[in-house]
Amino acid sequence: MQAPPKMLIPVLTLSNFLIGVGAFIIIGMLEPLGTDLKITPAHAGQLLTVYAVAYAVLSPVLVAVTGRIGRRRVMALGLSMFGLAALASALAPSLLVLNGGRVLAAAGAGLFTPVAAATAAALFPPEQRARVLAMVFFGFSVAQVLGVPAGSWIAYTFGWRWGFWSVVALALPCIAMIWHHVPAGLKFQPTTLRDLGAVLGNLRMILAVLFTSTFLGATYILYTYMAPLLSETMGYGRDGVTLVLAVTGVGAVIGNLASGLLTDRLGWRRTLVSLCICQIILLPVYSLLPVANVQLLALTVIWSMTGWAFMAAQQSRLIGLAGSQATVVLALNAAAIYVGAAVGSAIGGWVLLHAGLSALGFAAACGMAVALVHLLLSARMSPKVPSTT
Repeated sequence: MQAPPKMLIPVLTLSNFLIGVGAFIIIGMLEPLGTDLKITPAHAGQLLTVYAVAYAVLSPVLVAVTGRIGRRRVMALGLSMFGLAALASALAPSLLVLNGGRVLAAAGAGLFTPVAAATAAALFPPEQRARVLAMVFFGFSVAQVLGVPAGSWIAYTFGWRWGFWSVVALALPCIAMIWHHVPAGLKFQPTTLRDLGAVLGNLRMILAVLFTSTFLGATYILYTYMAPLLSETMGYGRDGVTLVLAVTGVGAVIGNLASGLLTDRLGWRRTLVSLCICQIILLPVYSLLPVANVQLLALTVIWSMTGWAFMAAQQSRLIGLAGSQATVVLALNAAAIYVGAAVGSAIGGWVLLHAGLSALGFAAACGMAVALVHLLLSARMSPKVPSTT
């Protein structure tokens, strides 16, 4: 096995921080963006849906067609596309152009993230895999701690466009570090559109992958509209919303790190079942707001910990099932993340329009119950490892 470069994991972690900020910064700027563009929070939330749908469609295809290209070039290309998309969004004169920027951003992220995960997993032994993947996706968690709250504060203070300018500023050093620290010509078994077709034809594997969508879909019913929910029920403005988003990020970091350790010790099945049950218990409390500020912050830490802890367990599960087609399966899993975000955001928008913000917690808990059933069903239907031919 090729020895992994010393700086590989830190560079991939930082780059995923960039991806996390650029992807989810919309959540913290829904109100200022909606006010500036004269649209409702529910309609502004559709920008996340556009990003999610584009990611789900483009990521597996882009990963497949670039399977014979060196990993350094692919990751640098993905980050370059992501930076250009942020630039286009910052300069967008209309909602249509802003949506176009989100599509380009989804394409860049969809190219980078699964390739980064597959690269990290391939260079480390199986017994370290869950912890390594947790570290690679640690950047997403830190984005929740620093990036999304900072983007929210910037959007409320200076305007939403400056949030995208901050993503442009972060993209440039990340591209340079990928080019410097990822070895040139780093390749594994190449993937093709035929590999993608083989995985898509394995219905048991797809059922396992789509658990990611149902779990995160339930989460995003609430998370997408957290800012307007806090404004209406708790009376929070810029500082209050930013604080809760920061606390959410702290929980995400703790959960992400704990997930790798739990998965290595307990296995993916018990880890994922436990997380679903915790979410079902916690989510309805958000429909009972207002509560005391301390109670809200404590609830949010625990909710975020148990929500963001699922990724290392799910990815470890899928890599173990996928065999040599792990890159394609991880691309589909990354796409499933955004399918879940898209569906969850859409359901949350529907709930908001028809039942009000106070119904979001109950709706999310119902979605998580569906995710638990999905997990138990897919765990019983152990998929066969895709063929390498």
